[in-house]
Amino acid sequence: MPLSKMGFFTLNDFNLDGKTVFVRVDINSPIDPSTGKILSYQRFQSHVETLNSLRSSKVVIMAHQSRPGKEDFLSLKEHARALGGILGRPVSFVDNLFGDTVGREIEKLKDGDIIMLENTRFYSEEVNVNANDAVAAEQTNIVKSLSKYMDYFVNDAFPAIHRAQVTLTGFRRIVPNIAGRLIEKEISGIERFRKGNERPKIAILAGAKISESIAVASSFLERGMVDRILVGGVVANAFLWSSGYNIGKKNMDFIRKNNDHHTDLIDKSRAILEKYGNRIVMPTDLILNPSGRRVELTEKIPDNEIIADIGIDSIVLFSDEIRRSKAIFLNGPMGMYEIEEYSAGTREVFNAVAGSGAVTIAGGGHTLSALENLDLLPRITHASTGGGALISYLSGEKMPVIEALKESMEIFGVKKDGRRDD
Repeated sequence: MPLSKMGFFTLNDFNLDGKTVFVRVDINSPIDPSTGKILSYQRFQSHVETLNSLRSSKVVIMAHQSRPGKEDFLSLKEHARALGGILGRPVSFVDNLFGDTVGREIEKLKDGDIIMLENTRFYSEEVNVNANDAVAAEQTNIVKSLSKYMDYFVNDAFPAIHRAQVTLTGFRRIVPNIAGRLIEKEISGIERFRKGNERPKIAILAGAKISESIAVASSFLERGMVDRILVGGVVANAFLWSSGYNIGKKNMDFIRKNNDHHTDLIDKSRAILEKYGNRIVMPTDLILNPSGRRVELTEKIPDNEIIADIGIDSIVLFSDEIRRSKAIFLNGPMGMYEIEEYSAGTREVFNAVAGSGAVTIAGGGHTLSALENLDLLPRITHASTGGGALISYLSGEKMPVIEALKESMEIFGVKKDGRRDD
């Protein structure tokens, strides 16, 4: 689908040479809190094309890391150093998000220079102001202080497109908001899957985030987006529990502990099964930890055992479904794939997806990590950087960042000078 028909600006619409361009990225990464060491640079790599497109601009980067109260809620000083190494040119760090110091550093920029501002979520306005309200966002110190320095605002933070926060959507009426290369690529890839005519189309929903998966399963089936859904991991445990199968105390306790409204989730999954039962494909056998024993659904799971993987019969069942499919959405591993003896389900299912010849889209940190470890990423049609954002987008929810990009194009569509008339 031509991006121009999506209703927002891309980098192809402007000559940004010599301009001061603010770029919102998402380099929120796993970090060892004891050392501050960044453990994955995957999201840094995803923004390289956008930043290289701005080699002749004065670039100011905004980003976040984690959220208040988390152990990895840290300064972006190390992120700036790491990004500079990946880009092969210096990225200077400024330990504030706005204020006189920031202003002076921006005014000193020369074409080709890059600075990174401090973690946006260190500032209460970022997390407490609902930036869907443009007026409220424009009254924040963040917008009032920074907008006077920017000619353009490039949003490349695809994993955060489902969030309405000041540094993501607050500048949409001030200067043209432009989709970066990552957002451009992500929307193209997702729309290719979402609107493609290939059938059968299936979704594989697994991993531990059952709330998101149950919501997307309901949405996919109600809207007819997919023909069948295969479930694995804790997602499968929830569906098995809701179907009346005794998944054992440890597995039920895990769901209770990690989901505040677990009874609602079990009720929702039961309702999905009642309405679409023949379109939900559940495992027929399981592998237990610590015994390593394979059990069928006719057997009781001991209360001291954890469901760690799907069994061989389920692998065959899932692989047959995958082989018949022409389009596949993959989100989540089949079990405790990081432990070798419980990795077979994830390995075989992911290999089946990669070798299917279908249009494939994969998302979520654990999914991409497993695909990368299995050397399967090059065989996936589109590997998305988004987890929750990807699922929300596919579910048909409105994405605040995409809405902001569209609103900005409506405001600045006939302008090329970078500012509206006040």
